[in-house]
Amino acid sequence: MITTYLFYLLAFLSIMFGLMVVFAKNPVHSVLYLVITFFTIAGQYVLLNAQFLAAVHIIVYAGAIMVLFLFVIMLLNLNKETEPHKSLWLKLSATIASGLLLVVLVGSLKNAGTIPHPANFNTNIGLIENLGKTLFNDFLLPFEVSSILLLAAMVGAVMLGKKSIK
Repeated sequence: MITTYLFYLLAFLSIMFGLMVVFAKNPVHSVLYLVITFFTIAGQYVLLNAQFLAAVHIIVYAGAIMVLFLFVIMLLNLNKETEPHKSLWLKLSATIASGLLLVVLVGSLKNAGTIPHPANFNTNIGLIENLGKTLFNDFLLPFEVSSILLLAAMVGAVMLGKKSIK
């Protein structure tokens, strides 16, 4: 019973802070509202018994990506005086594109169905132990190939960033 109320509270907060991200005048405040939105979504993951996904969500999104967004926004020095004004055609095309996105989202959620009864849920689905078993039993080869690709990308980034010695 308490989880239902907690779900609705986190859902309301997620929507409220998501709207504050869009409607905030200051871009730094918008980024901070987005961080709070990420924390409320991580709370939803905890309610779904996906603690590992919640921790990764906080570490990756709120920790790393949002810090990069904040640095970029602070380095850009956004002023209203220096910002070019958008043309009417650009505003109209953005409105049409967002309307089409809304139509696609409504169409995809139209046949979403009802929520199954909580007694039918597998309560162990989001645990780290099951994730590790699936990852290292069923997906060991793709996991190792992706690690080799990441290693090659890291070596390539170091070689590109290294100054040549003459």
